Amino acid sequence: MSTELAGHAEGDRLSPAELRKLFLFEKLDPEQLDFLASHGSVETHSGGSWIYREGEPATCFYVLLNGTVALSRTVRGDEVETTRTDQVGAYAGATQAYIERIPQIYVNSMLAVSDVELYQLPADQMAAALRDWFPMAMHLLEGLFFGMRSMQTAVSERERLLALGSLSAGLTHELNNPAAAAVRATSVLRTRFTGMRNKLALIADGRVDGTRLHALVGLQDEAIKRAASAPELTPMETSDAEDKLGEWLEDQDIAGAWDIAPTLVSGAIDSEWLQKVRDEIGPENFEPALRWLTYTLDTEQLMTEIDDAVTRISSLVAAAKQYSQLDRAPHQTVNVHELLHATLVMLHAKFPKGIKLVKDYDRTIPEIPAYAAELNQVWTNLIDNAISAMGESGTLTVRTSRDGDNVVVSIGDTGPGIPKDVRPRIFDPFFTTKPVGEGTGLGLDISYRIVVNKHHGDIRVDSKPGETWFHVVLPTDGSEPDSSGDAE
Repeated sequence: MSTELAGHAEGDRLSPAELRKLFLFEKLDPEQLDFLASHGSVETHSGGSWIYREGEPATCFYVLLNGTVALSRTVRGDEVETTRTDQVGAYAGATQAYIERIPQIYVNSMLAVSDVELYQLPADQMAAALRDWFPMAMHLLEGLFFGMRSMQTAVSERERLLALGSLSAGLTHELNNPAAAAVRATSVLRTRFTGMRNKLALIADGRVDGTRLHALVGLQDEAIKRAASAPELTPMETSDAEDKLGEWLEDQDIAGAWDIAPTLVSGAIDSEWLQKVRDEIGPENFEPALRWLTYTLDTEQLMTEIDDAVTRISSLVAAAKQYSQLDRAPHQTVNVHELLHATLVMLHAKFPKGIKLVKDYDRTIPEIPAYAAELNQVWTNLIDNAISAMGESGTLTVRTSRDGDNVVVSIGDTGPGIPKDVRPRIFDPFFTTKPVGEGTGLGLDISYRIVVNKHHGDIRVDSKPGETWFHVVLPTDGSEPDSSGDAE
């Protein structure tokens, strides 16, 4: 390290010649160097002392003259070192003082690792000088700063709308199947009830005495109970049972025996039980009674289909509510597994048939304080990226675990992996490896800011060909996350 600028005392001024030795000022003209020499001064700090702290008003711009400093950010109350340097001329502090329309605070903390000497320039003096010396550059920099912010906000909103449209399409697709099944079953059920009434009229028109009719009603109840507890048969067992029952019905001269045999078999009705019905009701009334019982089983099966369809619709609506969190407080104590379940339900329609889902949950992890809807957005972005990386086939693994005082949610895929030269940039705004028009490059940036800025957590990436993991680390403590964190 150069020591040409070392050896100054607190409050000393640097000469224009000394300032020109700093790479930041080497191209300034003599008048500009005179200004810096007269308005800036030397500060000294002993090793282990803080030069400034994150969040404090940004009052000074610092340039390192001698010693070693470290820059850090506060994450969940811990100081996380981001940079350590002893390079003469390295600068920090009020680096955005020239932008008048943003709050002027230190965005990090600076620690004197060893005894250090710094050139410090008051932020207001530096801002005035820069705007006066480089007006065009200041306009360009301000335009770039606010333009990037506006573009990021606009594209972020667009990405959210596209994601919402995709999720809505998936949810509509998922709802359509059970809704269509319920409509079909209801239509068939109406027809079956009409036929059932007709067969009952044939049975109850006086040809069957009250005792036998009462017995038939009892047999109807028994048939319903048999259907409710019917064992699940293999396709081969079902085919054999239908053949056996169809032959028995034909022997009893039942018209359309092979049409009603499947319904009876699905309700666990066999020839032995039907013989009991024939004995109870009499051979002359067996066929109308049989058809009435068949209609009974058919209607029970249809009502079961309707119940399953409506339950599926209700579950999807509940998952959508859990995903959107529209009826809940923004910040709450949440069960991570419920959030993951809701997200996977919403994304189910996007899963190619060749992708296998593996859920490896640690059910002992505690609930955590969080902004639930925004965490669902994180899961959505990570899962969607994993699906895109794998294409039409692969394995998506969703895992939860405990790491000390943190809950870890890991999303893994068997895609090609993230190249080493790309990995450092994946959380940068607008950076994407997808083709033009297929990605905005904001998904991981948004996820990072939701996890790190709003929840004081962390996102870690491990990747190699055939295996990529994103680990979302979230604190379990009861402190409320930062509601002012920029997650746009």
